[in-house]
Amino acid sequence: MAQPRSNAFNNIIAQFDEPWKRYAAFAVIVALLLIAPISLGPYATVILTNALLYVVLALGLNVVVGYAGLLDLGYAAFFAVGAYTVGILTHTFGLDFWLTLPFAVGAAMIAGVIIGTPTLRLRSDYLAIVTLGFGEIVRFSARNMEITGGASGISGIQQPWLFGWHINTPFEFYYVFVVLAIIAVIVSVRLQHSRLGRAWLYVRHDEDAAEAMGIDTVRVKLAAYVIGAIFGSISGAFFAVNLGAISPESFSFQQSVLILMAVILGGMGKIPGVILGAFIVVLAPELLRDLGEYRLLLFAVGLLLIMLFRPSGIWPVRGK
Repeated sequence: MAQPRSNAFNNIIAQFDEPWKRYAAFAVIVALLLIAPISLGPYATVILTNALLYVVLALGLNVVVGYAGLLDLGYAAFFAVGAYTVGILTHTFGLDFWLTLPFAVGAAMIAGVIIGTPTLRLRSDYLAIVTLGFGEIVRFSARNMEITGGASGISGIQQPWLFGWHINTPFEFYYVFVVLAIIAVIVSVRLQHSRLGRAWLYVRHDEDAAEAMGIDTVRVKLAAYVIGAIFGSISGAFFAVNLGAISPESFSFQQSVLILMAVILGGMGKIPGVILGAFIVVLAPELLRDLGEYRLLLFAVGLLLIMLFRPSGIWPVRGK
């Protein structure tokens, strides 16, 4: 009985593969996001801001996992690199936030090369273990270095100014993250349909065949790590100035798992699915908050049911 319902759901999803319907749906979603704070209030605005942050992070990890097929269990490391780079440069050295962004991106690119280079010949479980180790190395380094504030982290990070506009309220940061999410979606779409995106697809499905076709798999996989790291670092930079304080525990293994969960739950490689997965991961526990100690149990049961009936994700790539 589950199969017909699944096919019906697939048919509904397939309707949005038509370009004009996809653009219309995107426009409606953007319009809803723009008016959401007015009708939902401050608390819901903060939760939605967090969901939009996860959208950007999940789209970045989707480049690595969904496009290139490289399992990454330490993605929060790039998130931490961006946040700490901005935190150190603004708080310790007094630089303007916008001047620190290129440094955050540069640091993330270096981190992407560092993690990407030794893992280029690894696959499956071995790749997962190495990326997990890298994520924990970054977190423990932040906890034990003086410049990062140790276990206490960095506090008092100044909110940015933009053309005389001081971005310092939850509502203002919400709209900043709306813009970030829109840019992340546009970049993801362009990457997916680019020559590099097609190379990632070939590497994901059969790396040996892709190499036989003349694709430089080393360069292609390294590009996935670096681009994913850039997404993560920019997210971390705005996360740091939004909260005004960061600590090592904000970039734990649990964060990497939640971001990966959003990608897998929504559908690896499918941008609408990844966005949907990010919103589910953030909003579902909040919607179940009234259930108290049972909310995480019910959330876990819901995830299991989704994976049982939609093993390729809620919105998978066509053909899965």
